[in-house]
Amino acid sequence: MPAGTKPLLSVVTSCYNEEENVRALYEAVRGVLAKHPQYCYEHVFIDNASRDGTRSILREICASDRNVKAIFNARNFGAVRSGIHVLLQARGVAVLALACDFQDPPELLGEFITRWESGSKVVLGVKTSAAERSVFFAIRGWYLSNAWTDFRRAPRGSEHRVRYIRSRCD
Repeated sequence: MPAGTKPLLSVVTSCYNEEENVRALYEAVRGVLAKHPQYCYEHVFIDNASRDGTRSILREICASDRNVKAIFNARNFGAVRSGIHVLLQARGVAVLALACDFQDPPELLGEFITRWESGSKVVLGVKTSAAERSVFFAIRGWYLSNAWTDFRRAPRGSEHRVRYIRSRCD
C-alpha cells in the first residue's frame, strides 16, 4: 500500500426486494464508517433481480456516492451464490457482510472493526435472541446443532445469521 493511503474496508450486502431497507441501511453503514476515518470503504450491494424499486434506489445511491457499488444479477441466483459472488468482488483488506433487512445491526460494524484491529483474523457475531416466537428460535437452534455433524453451536447462542469481518491480508 502506498504511503499515505488509507486501507480499504469492504462492506457487502445482498438484496432482494429491499426497497424499504436499502437506503436506510446505506445511511446507517455510512454513519458507522464515518467514525473510522482511518479507513476508506466501499459498500458493495448485489441485487438478486429484485422486482420492486431496489435497483433504482441503488442506482441513485451509486450516482451520489462513489464509495457505493452495485451488482445487478440478471436473475435470482439465491442468497448463497450471490453472497459468494459479492465476497469475491470486494477489494478491501477486510470484508464485512451485512444483511439488507437489518437482521444484522449496522452498529455492530464498529465493534467488529475494533476487534479485527486488535488482531482477530475472523470476527463473528451470534444472535442470542430473536423477535420471533421462542419456539421457532429454539427449533432452529436444535436443528442447526443436530443436523450437521461438523456444526458446533456457539456458546450461549443459536446461529441464526452470522455477521463477520474477515481479513484478506493473511
